[in-house]
Amino acid sequence: MKKIISLLILMVIALSALSIAHADPEQDRKSIIKFFETRFVGIPLSEYVNGVYAYDTIGRESWEAIEEFPPYEIAIEKGQDMWEKPFANGKTYTDCFPDGPAIAQKYPHWDKKQAMVMTLPLAINQCREANGEKLLKYKKGSINNILAYIAFESRGKKTHVVIPKDAPGALAAYEDGKKFFFTRRGQLNFSCATCHIQNAGNRIRSDNLSPALGHTTHFPVYRSKWGAVGTLHRRFTGCNKQVRAKPFKAQGEQYRNLEYFLTYLSNGLELNGPGSRK
Repeated sequence: MKKIISLLILMVIALSALSIAHADPEQDRKSIIKFFETRFVGIPLSEYVNGVYAYDTIGRESWEAIEEFPPYEIAIEKGQDMWEKPFANGKTYTDCFPDGPAIAQKYPHWDKKQAMVMTLPLAINQCREANGEKLLKYKKGSINNILAYIAFESRGKKTHVVIPKDAPGALAAYEDGKKFFFTRRGQLNFSCATCHIQNAGNRIRSDNLSPALGHTTHFPVYRSKWGAVGTLHRRFTGCNKQVRAKPFKAQGEQYRNLEYFLTYLSNGLELNGPGSRK
């Protein structure tokens, strides 16, 4: 009983610290880590890149079996073809991303010139637009192939989101994403935090709820439910629908700022995408 009470107190402290307006982002991250270290004692921080399988030992067995013949391999191959195939003007993605495909750790970031959070899918489409190519849809289809290839090439790189101190808009975007994460919405009156902090490790129907920590490290993800690889913003859309709230536009400001906040919480964790989930 004392352990449960202590855990509840820690949760209240952690959530209170995160809810303070304009709190220090690094303190936010440390509070989240402290909370999960106490909630799931003995699980190394590095394990959270595996999402719910960090603590779902039964589900992990099935997941590891699937990963032996990963269902996203075809997406990686198609993504490599996309990366290497010249555009109609003769240029390639390398002209937009000269550091090569291992760049997932650089996103999202604050784009000072455009004064907004820049995500990798948005950067890919801006590259295509600059080269006269058709834009890709942001939740389904080919966008997932090139994202899967970039994620695969970026495996082992560490999440590194920076909030520039000389760009007030960056902190404002972070705070906006944090507000979104903790705001209850929809007919079920759930927030992102309701499931992925307060109830992480608990079950809703047959699903074991995943932790917010490490959430962004393994996208894009092949989901059995989808029968395909999908983007992070597709997952955001699905979560909003599940709580019976109206989803926002993929790659719109709300979801980009949410991604900025959520990815910052996983700073220092290795990327291991693409992933597979139920």
